Amino acid sequence: MDNERDELHTNADAESTTANIEVEVRQASFNSRNRPPAAGGFVKQAAILAGASLFVRLLGFFYRIPLTNLIGDEGIAFYGSAYSIYTLALNVSSVFMIATVSRLTSERLALGRYRDAHSLFKTAMVFSMVLGAGVAFFMFFGAEHIVRWLRHSDEVVYSVRAVAPAVLVVSVLTVLRGYFQGMRTTMPTAVSQVVEQIFNVVFSLWLAFMFFDAADVQFAAAGAAGGTAVAAVAALCVVAFIYFLISKALKKRAAEDPIKVKEKTGTQISAILKTALPMVVGLSIFSVATLIDIGMANSRIYASGAFSAEEVDVLLGQFIGKFILFTTLPVSLSMALSAAVIPEITTSHVRLDTDAVRHKTNMALRLSMIISIPAAVGLAVLADPIIAMLIPLHPDGGWLLRFGSSSIVFLAIVHIVTGVLQGLGHVRLPVIGLFFGVLIKIPVNYYLMSVPSINILGAVISTIACFVVAAGLNIFFLYRFTGILPEFVNSFAKPGVAALGMGLVSFSAYNLLFIAVPNAAATLGAITLGFFAYVILMVLVKGFRQSDLNALPLPRRVRNLLS
Repeated sequence: MDNERDELHTNADAESTTANIEVEVRQASFNSRNRPPAAGGFVKQAAILAGASLFVRLLGFFYRIPLTNLIGDEGIAFYGSAYSIYTLALNVSSVFMIATVSRLTSERLALGRYRDAHSLFKTAMVFSMVLGAGVAFFMFFGAEHIVRWLRHSDEVVYSVRAVAPAVLVVSVLTVLRGYFQGMRTTMPTAVSQVVEQIFNVVFSLWLAFMFFDAADVQFAAAGAAGGTAVAAVAALCVVAFIYFLISKALKKRAAEDPIKVKEKTGTQISAILKTALPMVVGLSIFSVATLIDIGMANSRIYASGAFSAEEVDVLLGQFIGKFILFTTLPVSLSMALSAAVIPEITTSHVRLDTDAVRHKTNMALRLSMIISIPAAVGLAVLADPIIAMLIPLHPDGGWLLRFGSSSIVFLAIVHIVTGVLQGLGHVRLPVIGLFFGVLIKIPVNYYLMSVPSINILGAVISTIACFVVAAGLNIFFLYRFTGILPEFVNSFAKPGVAALGMGLVSFSAYNLLFIAVPNAAATLGAITLGFFAYVILMVLVKGFRQSDLNALPLPRRVRNLLS
């Protein structure tokens, strides 16, 4: 009993000392609230990550074109179904560690606790590896049960097993990426993402070609899935090498930490679980939403009696390989801004700099809408020409984009506000929004997919409904718990007006050009003219703020021209 009592006193003293240190750091930085909020740093880090993400998405987008031409919409359905299972496995096992480690690391660094930051990194690494190994094992050996439980085609089993080893690799990779982002540098993540996608393109196409059989495209789909595992190993090698280069400096800084009270491993695991569990649920809901679409498509569309099993696979391939692929491409900027804003918001919050929190939140949302709104309008008016230009052998599916492009805007809002709420420590709130969004999605899917004239479009409509609900609740939570309301005119109205004008220009230009030139030339011409129209209209409505332009890595002449 005496030993237990002594240990309790020791723990209490340690917690008291740590609390005192945090108070001192907060008080020392309290006056920083009166300084002008500087958000350029996080925007530049987001720009690095966004540039890499955009390159990765474009490369992945264009690699899907030869892959779709090779294995068709049916093969893409097998590949996409396996990839959705893989994504769910990552969300359960490791992806949440990026935001978790990023937030907890930046919090400790802001308080000057360098030893605890490095110790937390090691604890998170062990935690993530154990969890990742368990999920990878279950995914490989339980592939048949997983596929049948989710009502996927039996042919998906091969692809699930091919991609399962990547889960363990990514569990290590995400902790390293989160640690670097917590130190407010996105360069290692950006470089590793580029390398990962290059390897993914090369090996996925090569393996798909090696295993291609026109009668059994599931083997080619499995080959493409196997390329993902090879790419994950390549990305891990890059980030591990960067960490090795600076590890001595990090260990030296931790050893020289003046704060002598060391955070206990149990406390760190508790902090990881407390931060991660809501993120796991939130990320899983994202993946579950796609799995719901796939599972209900296989059951509800087929139940209508108007389509064969093969036709259902083709419709599902259009949904996965075209609607989801095209609509998630523009959201890469929002995802990068969300990743970059978490450590910045956390740092400003720890330092009680409320003005910086408000400024960074509005800047992130504004920059996201400047990209997302015109992307949604552009896809709506040029859906068929774009698909016909990029996937000429399988040009169907443009109708899904015409109806569903608006989901880009609402998904972008969800990403940005989720990043802000997580940075402020409200990690549970975004989960509530997504939960109610999916709750709306299920009955909408159930009813609409069984209508033959609607079929897979029901999944598109339910996706929009899901993100509208999630975005609305996220904005409500942001205002309710922080008092921050998005700037409607600058963030939504001005980009919206300019995007509508751009859409009119693009639509008219395409129809005029198509009279004289082929579809590809007319489409590219319409996109180019639409881009310049959008920029000009944004300048006319004063949609570009000087502070936003100064934060971006743009030449001075360009900034002056746009302001």
